[in-house]
Amino acid sequence: MAEQNEWIELTTASLPVAEVLSWATVPGCGGLAVFCGTVRDHSEGRSGVLRLEYEAYGARVVPSLAAIAAEARRRWPDIGRVALLHRAGTLELGEVSVVVAVSTPHRAEAFEAARWCIDTLKESAPIWKREVWEGGADWAADAHELREVDPAGGAAR
Repeated sequence: MAEQNEWIELTTASLPVAEVLSWATVPGCGGLAVFCGTVRDHSEGRSGVLRLEYEAYGARVVPSLAAIAAEARRRWPDIGRVALLHRAGTLELGEVSVVVAVSTPHRAEAFEAARWCIDTLKESAPIWKREVWEGGADWAADAHELREVDPAGGAAR
């Protein structure tokens, strides 16, 4: 499950949102921001999406998420706990595909760090989304080149 103050996971199982919320709540942190990405019935330029199929380069996902957590801690040193969980496999409408939770002493940092984490995860984790609709399927239109996060120096390469 979770390390002491980081919970990093790639799984095919349903994501335990309530457990993440409880885990990320710590006495020294009054701010907790949680983002859940869910499967919706449309995407840019495409309606009638029935489900999503996530493929991941498993050997690289966890190190990528760990690098994001490390860089977040460098940018926001007061982070108490950070959780980055993503699903792989077939997900139906309404299912949670990703959870990001960040606790900090104050709300502003929690919001900023959580937003940075989800944005960076989408740009750097080797996870791809295939959309399936009635009569067809294709990779998500918002696919992009992956970039790497360097937790040591903070710069993305």
